[in-house]
Amino acid sequence: MDGQRCHWCGTDPVYVAYHDTEWGMPDTDPRVLWEKLILDGFQAGLSWITILRRRDGFRAAFEGFHPETIAGWGEAEVTRLLADPRIIRHRGKIEATILNARAYLDMPDFGAFLWDYVDGTPLVNAPETPADIPAATDLSHRISKDLRKRGFRFCGPTITYAFLQASGLINDHLVGCPARARCLSAGQRIQNGQRVG
Repeated sequence: MDGQRCHWCGTDPVYVAYHDTEWGMPDTDPRVLWEKLILDGFQAGLSWITILRRRDGFRAAFEGFHPETIAGWGEAEVTRLLADPRIIRHRGKIEATILNARAYLDMPDFGAFLWDYVDGTPLVNAPETPADIPAATDLSHRISKDLRKRGFRFCGPTITYAFLQASGLINDHLVGCPARARCLSAGQRIQNGQRVG
């Protein structure tokens, strides 16, 4: 990829591949969006690369992140997951995942709920330096508050903003980053009514 990538991915091959192919690409698939929110919740207090390197382990341990399955889990599954070295073994985050699965199933369309906040079109920022990118915004505060009212946990404003960036509801690729244009193109497809993700 030509040009200067966003600063945060450095040179780690796993991070670079994630930046180049996933981060900021608009996604409209409700289940995929839910998985991303869960993983961002597990990131709280950690670096994203820690989660990224364990993502396959998370997917296996959480049986593909199917909310319909996870919503029925209880203490037996929590105990199993607390002993699973493939994931971050944090009781609060594991229990929140189960609650979040139930909250997800109570919503008619998680994807539509999120995309309605941006009128169906990715928000495009123009950060020239890392300092231009906020940790949270009024939008992430509003979405976080709404999610928590609906029963979601581990979705504070900062986690929510990182999730919006990762899922492409907000394009925060630096000006000049080659991935920025690809995300803009995908956003245009959403504007034209094409499902992405």
